[in-house]
Amino acid sequence: MLNDDRPEFQALDELRAVLQSLTGELGSWRRRALKAEADQTELGLGHDVVASREQVVSLESQNATLEQRIDAARGRISDLLTRLQFLEEQVAAGEQGR
Repeated sequence: MLNDDRPEFQALDELRAVLQSLTGELGSWRRRALKAEADQTELGLGHDVVASREQVVSLESQNATLEQRIDAARGRISDLLTRLQFLEEQVAAGEQGR
C-alpha cells in the first residue's frame, strides 16, 4: 500500500492545499490593506478611526433628532391646514348666507 493511498495522507494533502490557498488569500488581503493605508496617508486622512466613528454616531443622533422635529413640524402644519380649511369653509358658508 502506497502512502498516497492512505486516508490520513490524503487528508494531509487536502489540508496542505487549503493552507496554501489560505496563505495566498491572506497575502492578497495584506497587500490590499497596505495599499489602502498608503492611499489614506497620501490623501492626508488621519488614522483616528475612533474619533471618526464617534463623530458619525454623533451626526446620526443629530439626524434622528432633526427627523423627529421635522415629523412634529409636519404634524403641526397638517393641523394648521385643517384649521385653515375649516375657517375657509366657515367664511364661504357665511358669505352664502348673506
